[in-house]
Amino acid sequence: MAQHTSNVGYIGLGNIGKPCALRLINSGFLAHVFDVHQPAMDELAEAGGIACNSIADLACACQHIGICVRDRAEVEAVLGGEDGLFENAAPNTLLAIHSTVAQADILNWANTASKRGLHLIDAPMTGGAHKAAAGGLCYMVGADADILERCRPVLETSAEKIVHAGPVGTGIALKLANNYMQYGEFVLMAEATRLAEACGLSAETLREVGLSNGVVNDQMHMFVAGRNSMARTTGEAELQALFAPLGQLAAKDLECALATAGDRDVRLPTAEFLIERIERVFLATDESKPV
Repeated sequence: MAQHTSNVGYIGLGNIGKPCALRLINSGFLAHVFDVHQPAMDELAEAGGIACNSIADLACACQHIGICVRDRAEVEAVLGGEDGLFENAAPNTLLAIHSTVAQADILNWANTASKRGLHLIDAPMTGGAHKAAAGGLCYMVGADADILERCRPVLETSAEKIVHAGPVGTGIALKLANNYMQYGEFVLMAEATRLAEACGLSAETLREVGLSNGVVNDQMHMFVAGRNSMARTTGEAELQALFAPLGQLAAKDLECALATAGDRDVRLPTAEFLIERIERVFLATDESKPV
């Protein structure tokens, strides 16, 4: 394994962040990691990563830092404050935001970073934990071309595809638009499946026809089929534990899409509809509950 001389930081070792950080380690990078969840830090240290005691310690050691935390508030906590990246990263450090937030947040953070001699870009990804582990993610990057080339070797450790969306802020716009379509598909598939089952048909029959004409994709079907199966065979507490956090993330992403659309004087009436029911769809309750 080739050993890279650059020190790369990764903050946020959750569902997507942990496999991405592992890919860095297994690709030979000097990967410094940080998370508030100590077991995740311990696991990465055992795999060969360098567990940092604080964000400040990580910032002082790395020229490229990926941030993969849940939402705007968590990104703010990583960037700001006396121990945050803005105060402790050396000039010319590259900060890659992988979290799904509103476009205005990215632009504001990038402006602050620039005043401090830092480069902040948006590099959200899609593909899920399984593709992160397999190196099959698609990154949507908002950055100047030279900055993208600088961070490409890091992103390539977990990427199947890297799309250069344009300048800073366009990567997150692409991610929000993509997620908007995805959640719309989930709601439509859930309601169409309920109609089919109410008429005595199976979800598999609906999928068979939908796959033949391109209306259904495997992700739509797997989401609704898996959710319905669990709703029928497990207790409410187990269903809540698995799907409630996913529904909350979906609602958060739609809120970011609506906020970004509002900043651009664009109305998304379907997103307004979706955000009112997306969490119930993930939990198979209300009108989306399987019969």
